[in-house]
Amino acid sequence: MSNTNTDILLAGAIAAFSVDLLVYPLDTLKTRLQSPDYKRIYINASTNTVNRAVLLRGLYQGVGSVIIATLPSCNVPPSLPSPDIKSSSNVTLNSTSSSTSLIPQPLIHATASSIAELVSCFILTPAEVLKQNAQMVNQKPSSSSPIESLSTAAQHPAAITQIALKENPTLQVLRKFKSNPTNLWRGYTALAARNLPFTAMQFPMFEHLKKTIQTYRRSRGRSTGSLLETGIITAVSAGSAGSVAAVLTTPIDVVKTRIMLSASDNQATKSPHVVKELEANGNDAKAEVARAKQGSKGNRPSSWAIGREVVKSEGFRGLWRGGLLRGLWTALGSGLYLGVYESGRTWLGERRDGRADGDSVV
Repeated sequence: MSNTNTDILLAGAIAAFSVDLLVYPLDTLKTRLQSPDYKRIYINASTNTVNRAVLLRGLYQGVGSVIIATLPSCNVPPSLPSPDIKSSSNVTLNSTSSSTSLIPQPLIHATASSIAELVSCFILTPAEVLKQNAQMVNQKPSSSSPIESLSTAAQHPAAITQIALKENPTLQVLRKFKSNPTNLWRGYTALAARNLPFTAMQFPMFEHLKKTIQTYRRSRGRSTGSLLETGIITAVSAGSAGSVAAVLTTPIDVVKTRIMLSASDNQATKSPHVVKELEANGNDAKAEVARAKQGSKGNRPSSWAIGREVVKSEGFRGLWRGGLLRGLWTALGSGLYLGVYESGRTWLGERRDGRADGDSVV
């Protein structure tokens, strides 16, 4: 089986697009759980219970920015090189000595993986900032009925565009960055600090699990080599490895979420009635007000300071907030992504080989 770059890009794009749409609602819930405004927005103060109607509203807010950024940044997972390029990645002392490596292969793969991950994070950071801030936009249900809205739009066609621009959470968030677009890259370091150890843990575990399952099935005479078997083995291995790596990197993810949510904070966004409401909610709200004021002066707290603030206000459990949900959606996401990717790459390669064989016969 042979794969061209087009096969690899198509398989990666299809897999990324499919996974983003399926697991996005779980990612939205995870962001809301990790937000410093979780209690203020999603907890009913009078009954101390979760306001599910608000928590579960708009679960696809901000999905567009992620899909647009994911498609160009998705390719062969950096720590999972294609079989076609493995054989060409040996760096040797000279052309006649293929057994002596100038640079160890693990170091080559680790370096390439890290560079690819850093580039991917640079592309994804603005979309991630827009996505997480859009996920937190608390849209109230429209007071007018759909029939009334359609009637208004029919009488005033220009109102359709105005309503769309006003109510779209991503556009609402994007307007906050007009004065300082560079804030869209706030959280890049935290995103890289989360993704690098995540990748370093996930792919070795994934490769080990996949080889173990394949060896076990061959030893029992159950291996069929079918496309379905390849996809299922890949999905189970990737999902299991991804869930473990996701849970272990949750503290970094909590800090990253809070940094990115603060990227759009400024004094103007904290209107007087919101500040009063925050101050009435106790120490957590006071810390949030202080953080917003500090951010408006350009003196952003460091990742370490944000982590300490979480521990101080919520205890060490706060650093693990959303960990189980993150593990769940990462298991689904990684399993589906790599399962669809590997199946798609295999299918495209076999289809291309079949055409080549047919042409040679003719």
